[in-house]
Amino acid sequence: MKLTLKEIAELIEGQIVGDSGIVITGVAGIKEAKEGDITFLANPKYLPLLKVTGASAIIVNKDIEKISKPIIKTANPSLAFSKLANIFYPQDIIHPKGIHPTAIISSTAHLDKNVAVGAYTIIEDEVYIGENTIIYGNCYIGVKTKIGSNCLIYPNVTIRERIEIKNNVIIHSGTVIGSDGFGFVSVDGVYQKIPQIGSVLIEDDVEIGACVTIDRARFDKTIIGKGTKVDNLVQIAHNVVIGENCIIVAQAGISGSTTLGNRVILAGQVGLVGHINIGDDVVVMAKSGVSKDIPNNTKVFGYPAREHNEAKRILGFINRLPHLYKKISELEKKIKELEEQIKKPKNMQNE
Repeated sequence: MKLTLKEIAELIEGQIVGDSGIVITGVAGIKEAKEGDITFLANPKYLPLLKVTGASAIIVNKDIEKISKPIIKTANPSLAFSKLANIFYPQDIIHPKGIHPTAIISSTAHLDKNVAVGAYTIIEDEVYIGENTIIYGNCYIGVKTKIGSNCLIYPNVTIRERIEIKNNVIIHSGTVIGSDGFGFVSVDGVYQKIPQIGSVLIEDDVEIGACVTIDRARFDKTIIGKGTKVDNLVQIAHNVVIGENCIIVAQAGISGSTTLGNRVILAGQVGLVGHINIGDDVVVMAKSGVSKDIPNNTKVFGYPAREHNEAKRILGFINRLPHLYKKISELEKKIKELEEQIKKPKNMQNE
């Protein structure tokens, strides 16, 4: 495929600075790009690469000034580049179609029009699946579960009984939704299981990564809000409520009965204790441990997590400890010498 820079700018609704007639034949990352490619810059960390990239043109933020290469200014370079990548290299994934003869589907299940079910998938009694939903092979859909329209469920996903999944949801391989919450009570030193009789609600436009576990509630519902995106290897415990348009990054763990507001970001390996409230627009930075409520519009970091400016100051003090230890040792030595001087008789001090 060949497109001029002018044609590309029209497609991504950007503003050209430089030669609009340049012909683009491919897309590539800013480090890998060569002549004929268009690339993008979204992270200021990579600004120095603007001078050395081999790309013929670059998609940038609107605040970037003119550089030696032609640029297209957009409000969201990453999104614009993704759109362009799909045009140059359209995805050719072929999803299952129809009902595979090896699928086991209960006679009481209801599948709307254009539902696809892959090989060896099991669909239990009274399941409802909305139109245009695709379920790959080796999946399990439990009794009375409801799945909406236009969902995409990849192989080896387990969705237990009485789960509700709304529309346009994507679930990647190995994920388990509706497993029992981790509930036990100690009786005479022996742990007895507490029944987990609640459910899980996954709202519209949610995407759930591979090998994610979302536990059912003890009584009510574990909820994943509309538009939320969950990365791989995330644990979401029973009765957790996650708001809309949140980002939960890989290896994060959320303990039971914790509530997240809207647009919360949990970075990689974040851990949250149970029964706390995280406000709207909170950012929890990587590897932080959250042990108490966090108010709206707060960024936290550390273990235990603190407001990130405070956490950085504390970390700075910790990094200075070797220097401070050395300085204190020197001061102790000088004090000791002064004490010895004071203890000497006056005639010896004058010598």
